[in-house]
Amino acid sequence: MPLPVMFLCLLLNAWDSSHGSRPQYCYKPLGSSIDADGDLLLGAFFPLYYMKPEAARIHLSFLSQPNDEIAADRWLWRNYQYVLAFYFAIQEINKNHHLLPNKSLGFQLYNALASNSFTLLNALYWLTGDNSLTPNYNCQTRSKSVVVLAGTSPVFSAEMGTILELYKIPQLTYGPFDPMLNDKKQLPSLYQMATSDSSLAHAMISLLLHFGWTWVGLLVSDDMKGEQFNQAIRAEMVKSGICLAFTFKLHETRTVYEKTETYFLYSVSISSANVHILYSNIRSIFTNEHLGVYYLTLGKVWLMTAKWDIVVDETHYMLHSFHGGFSFSPHKGKIPGLNTFLKTVNPSHYPEDFHFGELWFHFFRCLPAGSGCGRIRVCPPNVSLEFSPGHIDMLTMSDSSYLVYNAVYAVAHALHRVFLEKVEMGFPEDTAQPLILPWQLHPLLKTTQFTNNAGDDVSLHKTTPHQAHYDIHNIVNFPAGLREMVNIGKFSSGSGRDQSLVIREDMIEWPVAFKETPTSVCSQSCGPGFRKMPEEGRAVCCYTCVSCAEGEISNQTDAEQCIQCPEQEYPNTERTHCLPKLVTFLAFEDSLGMALACMALALTLLTVMVLGIFVRYQDTPIVKANNHTLSYMLLISLLLCFLCSFLFIGRPNTATCLLRQITFALVFTLAVSAVLAKTITVVLAFKAMKPGRTMRRLLVSGAPNAVIPICFLIQLTLCGIWLATSPPFVDTDAHSEHGHIILLCNEGSITAFYCVLGFLGSLALGTFTVAFLARKLPDTFNEAKFLTFSMLVFCSVWVTFLPVYHSTKGKVMVAVEVFSILASGVGLLCCIFVPKCYIILIKPEKNSLKSLKKKVGPKRV
Repeated sequence: MPLPVMFLCLLLNAWDSSHGSRPQYCYKPLGSSIDADGDLLLGAFFPLYYMKPEAARIHLSFLSQPNDEIAADRWLWRNYQYVLAFYFAIQEINKNHHLLPNKSLGFQLYNALASNSFTLLNALYWLTGDNSLTPNYNCQTRSKSVVVLAGTSPVFSAEMGTILELYKIPQLTYGPFDPMLNDKKQLPSLYQMATSDSSLAHAMISLLLHFGWTWVGLLVSDDMKGEQFNQAIRAEMVKSGICLAFTFKLHETRTVYEKTETYFLYSVSISSANVHILYSNIRSIFTNEHLGVYYLTLGKVWLMTAKWDIVVDETHYMLHSFHGGFSFSPHKGKIPGLNTFLKTVNPSHYPEDFHFGELWFHFFRCLPAGSGCGRIRVCPPNVSLEFSPGHIDMLTMSDSSYLVYNAVYAVAHALHRVFLEKVEMGFPEDTAQPLILPWQLHPLLKTTQFTNNAGDDVSLHKTTPHQAHYDIHNIVNFPAGLREMVNIGKFSSGSGRDQSLVIREDMIEWPVAFKETPTSVCSQSCGPGFRKMPEEGRAVCCYTCVSCAEGEISNQTDAEQCIQCPEQEYPNTERTHCLPKLVTFLAFEDSLGMALACMALALTLLTVMVLGIFVRYQDTPIVKANNHTLSYMLLISLLLCFLCSFLFIGRPNTATCLLRQITFALVFTLAVSAVLAKTITVVLAFKAMKPGRTMRRLLVSGAPNAVIPICFLIQLTLCGIWLATSPPFVDTDAHSEHGHIILLCNEGSITAFYCVLGFLGSLALGTFTVAFLARKLPDTFNEAKFLTFSMLVFCSVWVTFLPVYHSTKGKVMVAVEVFSILASGVGLLCCIFVPKCYIILIKPEKNSLKSLKKKVGPKRV
């Protein structure tokens, strides 16, 4: 039986005899190594257990009974996977006839005590090869040692590197990449197997954007690495529109943590963010299981790096806190044969490893067959690490285990090149001298590049840019304490669009607080039709939603600004997209246009009928008495007025736009001037009763009729100037009526337009004034009262027209003008000619000289 195992059995049997059960822990003396001889030795330091300070200062003998007061504080069983990966790599290399042929690798394995005082002891024990710690003294095996593997903690690696640098001994670290260790001026002999995680911020931001998480909490370690990550992810968040609910720096030491514990509890508990990013060891958060801090993590989605696995076994009691979270780890291929090795290996294969037996007994409460430990139960043949406790997964290779495997191969490749160079240079192998001096490996390690058995490229030359690949795992915890890391996606870095994120959402298990994919936003998203309005004094992710203004839309969620619709389009009711506007105008097909057209046609026919009646009865006294020539002219002008209204109905074009206002102005000028001429004629007729009066000569000469051409020429001149300077043209109005483009006639020169209207208005006002003054003249066949009333109606229509016209828009505006044309024309037609037609058609006995003499006679008497 090997000596270490025998010592273990003696301890177990002694403890069972006196106490009835085995002790909690058994130790080798501090500084004792687990040795395996070989042509070349690798020193390896792995964190397998914590030790209380008083225990670390006492050399425990294998035959002494352990004292609970000075026993190891806690075993880190999960970390023993580093040792197994180390064993497997050395076993593969020693069996490989193409790598280091005829040479074998051995090792000296120590527990890594991460402490300022004990790190020095760790290094000195390895350098001297003895527990005596005599300065500058070493055992014979020292000549075979070429390299050291150390460091999941950057502090431990740096402290080891300071001592090893005195001897130029290379140190390969298997912990997460740390920029502090990359300083070649301070640590020129230290090589990090891990690559820089500079793309980690990109990967996390991509995942946040994928799920629409824009409101997150950030917890980073209070060191250089944490500060670099803090700056990197903040910069990415600014670019991507993601905001921080809070930032908290985590400290490793218990003393400092206690000072900030209250603030941490407050920050996490009041945070409205459902997603938290963790860039630190779990130990930094959960330094005391009785704090109850982990209860605050329930209902939160955690994004973290895989390095939390380093200490997860210390805190497996609150693994449920991270259920449904995500872990980012550099992509690693599957190493052939490793899984079989882990399922079949047991302590009997490495009898010199006391820790392996301790782990085995802890897992299964038995020892493998052949250990000869008396009363200790022998394990069944099928017991293997495959059946280890659920919260300690020994078969899934962690990132650090993978780096340990690569580190051993990196050393082997460097040694292989050294031996090849020696052979090529013809140096004989002298066993009396060291095979290789450690410092000889430096130039070769710096340039070592190879492809491992998993198919991944490995290089210790970190200055060259590389494409980063991350595996994204979903943390799933089961009630029985079992834990599984489910690969649910990957991220590949690149530049710009070359970055890719692949997520299988159907495989994700969310925290128990969420029934579906959780949201983490400061403000609820603004849907289409709304835009974000930032809240003063708060982060840009905190905003209120306001509806888009008239004529604007937003067709996406969380729009910063609304988009103005083109003039030819208008927003729908929800203001989510633009619709093409309908071209509209006062068409004959519209009910309004059809009604006005029918009215105009009816009035035209009525005017023709009145004109026919006057022509038919032109020799009667009533027609003669009212100057039938002026009556004909007035009726013709009214007929043209009614007909010109058709120019306002229908699709506007260049011709109709030029004619409608000009025609309207000219024919109404003709009509009003005809009324004015009739009014002047009536006045002259009654003022010229006395012989020799000038009035009689004016009346006989037909001077009143000259008013018509004079007024018409003035208006024609104004219209000519209008057409010559800025004539009307076809235009569109896309704003007056929602959802429509109004096709209309632009008046061109507004000044000319109002000059034309002003002359017409002045003429109408003057005619009304003259008629009003002549209203009390004798009314036998004279029309002074009718002319006065007709002009009153005419002026009332157009005075009312002006405010109504300017208060309407679109085709209604055109309809108002057409209606005013028809109404004013009807006023002239009905007030002047309907009474006469009534007498002509209904009371013909009054339309005679006899009747006229009867009415005139008595008055003269």
